[in-house]
Formats: sequence, structure tokens, C-alpha cells
Amino acid sequence: MKLGGVFEQSSIGQKIAEFEKRTSESDFWNDSSAAEKVMSALKALKNRYEPWKALVHEVEDISILWDLASEANDESQTAEIEANLAVISAKYEKQNIFELMPGEVDGSACFLSVHSGAGGTEACDWTGMLYRMYLRWAERQGFSIEEEDRLDAEGGLKSATAKIDGPYAYGKLKGECGVHRLVRISPFDANSRRHTSFASVYVFPVLDDSIEVEIRPEDLRVDTYRSGGAGGQHINKTDSAVRFTHLPTGIVVACQSERSQTMNRATAMSMLRARLYEHYKQEKDKENERFAQEKKDISWGNQIRSYVFQPYTLVKDYRTKAETGNIQSVMDGDIDLFIDGYLKFAWRESAAK
Repeated sequence: MKLGGVFEQSSIGQKIAEFEKRTSESDFWNDSSAAEKVMSALKALKNRYEPWKALVHEVEDISILWDLASEANDESQTAEIEANLAVISAKYEKQNIFELMPGEVDGSACFLSVHSGAGGTEACDWTGMLYRMYLRWAERQGFSIEEEDRLDAEGGLKSATAKIDGPYAYGKLKGECGVHRLVRISPFDANSRRHTSFASVYVFPVLDDSIEVEIRPEDLRVDTYRSGGAGGQHINKTDSAVRFTHLPTGIVVACQSERSQTMNRATAMSMLRARLYEHYKQEKDKENERFAQEKKDISWGNQIRSYVFQPYTLVKDYRTKAETGNIQSVMDGDIDLFIDGYLKFAWRESAAK
């Protein structure tokens, strides 16, 4: 087993030592905001570094056991060594995924947005199913979920946006951007015909204050309206929902999750900063097809993945060729096969350039 990634952790170890030295300084907490950022960065570095450190120790231990067994010509240890190697290999594969997310904002939380496309009521139902899939995945990861905006439609969802907060949420989900295609016998068709529906997914990072994105007041159009939903003391009675339109780019974000218009404004502004960050990154990197999948037609020919329910069951990613027939597990949030597959695919593509 090659632990190449481990040897790249030495610089991280140095950064950890530097941060820990700063935290021990007498005036460290004089600026609480700066101190909290350092503590957050320190925690993130340790979460990345310490599993590798522990893995190296496990490899060293099993290497010693192997050497002792070989010297004593003791084959009784073989089964135990092989079992330990299998466990270590699984840990290595899991940890190595984080090495495939070196981007500036890969470790951030993210906003995930789903939109229905071609297919009418069937597409709205599919959008709701897809949205649930991602929420179930986030729950499996132990991530927190906060719905920011939702537009219900007959049969399902027209669109929805949720904030998903957890380590590397953006890095893991960024490969889900694109058009997702469903093929099944429609429950809305009295003749039980097979239908094809489409929904788009867009993922953008939650930015912290260290990443600056300029937004001029004169470039914004602000609309307020009454929140949708089941009702309540404030819901549907006050114009608490907020929609921002960034005029130069045409980017639109909305938030109606809070009762307070002020809080909805703050969340919408955070979403807009994140969207603009991605937009400017597109211009800089000239990779619009990768980072602006939501601007594609949500229809045939643009899908990144297909989900087939009938006449057979298959989920297939067209970029990585990863596939599985266990479609029910996928719809329940078991999508790490596709997430990990995309990260490896993107890494190979980047290395080949």
C-alpha cells in the first residue's frame, strides 16, 4: 500500500504547529473574531492531518507484526494480518478522497439548489425525489440542513434551495451540478406509459469573510414578497421573503426561510456572494460548462446522470461511467459511489492538462 498522500501532510503539520503557537500567545483572544477564524482553521487542519497520522501508525504496527511473523516462520498470523490490511485499505481510500479536494472553498458548507425541467408534473415529482435524495445523503453524513427557499408545484417541487453545512460539503457535492434524467412508468399517466423527466442541480459554496466579493448597491434589484408555506403568525401575512437580482449578471437568489425580512436579506446576500464567486471563477478559468450547469437547457442531451426505474433499474453517470442497479439505495441517499467517482475523475482530468 502506498501512502503518498501522507507525505504531503508535512506542510499541514507545520501550519498546525504555527496556529497552535499563535493560540498560546497572551493577546490571542484580544480580537475574538480573528481568534475564532484561527481556531476554525486549526480544527479543519487537524481533522485532515490526524487521520493520516493515525493511519501511518497502523501501517507501522502491522509491518512490525509481519516482520516478526516472517522471522518466526509463523503462518498463524496471516489471517489476522490480511484482515487488518483490509481495514487499513478501506480507511486509506476514505481518507484519500479528501486529498482530491484541494480547492480554496472545497472545505466549505454549500447551498444546493434543484430546479424542475422538461416534463411538467412528472418533472416536478422527479425534482422532489432528487431533492430528498440529497437531503438523505446529508443526513447520512451528519451534516446540518437548512431550507432557504422552496417553490412547490402540482405533483412535487418546482425548485428548492437548502444550505448544507458540514466538512467538505461543497467539495463533495460540486460534482452533482448538472442535469439529472429520470426514466420510469409515470404514476401520473393513466395509460402507464414510460416517461422521461429532467431536473437540474446547482451547488455553490458558502463563503466566509476572508473571501471578498464586491456587490455594488446600484447593481441590485431587491424584491420583497409574502412567504409561501403552511401559514403561521407571520407566514403569508408580512412581506418577509426577499429576492435579489444582480443586474450585471442576471443571477437571482431568494430566501423565505426566516420570519424576519432582515434575516432573509442576510441569507440571500450570502447566497448571492456565493453565486457571484462562482460566476467570476467561471470567467477567470473559462470553464463555464463545468461551473454553470444550471444555465444549460434542462432537457435531453445535457444530462450528467440517468436514473432508470423501468424496464430495468440502473443509475449511470455519463462522465465517470460509474453505475449501480440498486436504485432504491441511491434514492435513499447512498450516492458516495458517484461523488467519489467524480472526484477521482476530475483529479485525473486536471492532472492530464
